[in-house]
Amino acid sequence: MINWIAVADADCAVPAAPPMNDLVRELSRALADPDPLVRDGAPYTVLATWIARGAIEESRRLELGDEMAARFDDPRTEARTFAPLVLDMLVRAGDFKADWVDAFERWYPAERDLRGHDATLGWLHAVAHGADLLASFGRHPEVAPVRMLDLAAARLTAPTDHVYDQLEDDRLARAVALVLTRTDLSESEAVGWLAPIADRFGADRISTPVPAHISNCLRTLRLLHLLADRGVRPTSEQPAQPLAHREAVKSGVAAVLDRIVKR
Repeated sequence: MINWIAVADADCAVPAAPPMNDLVRELSRALADPDPLVRDGAPYTVLATWIARGAIEESRRLELGDEMAARFDDPRTEARTFAPLVLDMLVRAGDFKADWVDAFERWYPAERDLRGHDATLGWLHAVAHGADLLASFGRHPEVAPVRMLDLAAARLTAPTDHVYDQLEDDRLARAVALVLTRTDLSESEAVGWLAPIADRFGADRISTPVPAHISNCLRTLRLLHLLADRGVRPTSEQPAQPLAHREAVKSGVAAVLDRIVKR
């Protein structure tokens, strides 16, 4: 076992041995470890740094992406929910395969374990981690932005008894807002993804207490309306970017919210 804490403390310098393939293999296993101190600790920092610095050769990065795409079918929640984090590292570094999008699209709305944090497993964050990858795919030139908007709608309308409790609604709203900065979106595409949400929730009577999936959707759309009004920052260091068809998006989101809360 490599002492990943020592590697991280040494500015993530690549150890002289073992070979890089073995190092990446061990990091890949660590990012699915049930121990949160392993999965979300130094190995995460080292892998993110090496990917960003280009320390891992392209062929191995693509293999790593394939491993993460396959991990969406893993029986362990912690393995599934950390896979999008690694894929996001890769996509932001310039790596991309269409198969990764397909695998993510199958997993994201189907994931049932939506806990943000578990006392034993630590951070799980399926919705939030998936949202980060959704934003990266949604801004990628080889992915149609409407495909990721439709995927966000599918996640929001998927049945669940879990109320988002670790700012997952904020992360998903931000992801959608980032996709909506794409200037190649038509106005109808920028608002069309809202129709399934209106149809799904506008026809049902809200019971008391409010069902978890409706609460999640309402809070996500409320923040999206704010981001449509104010713009969204791709990173904390960058200025806010305007959403394409800002007024149409604001009106569309407001109409869906109005339909849901007034029924």
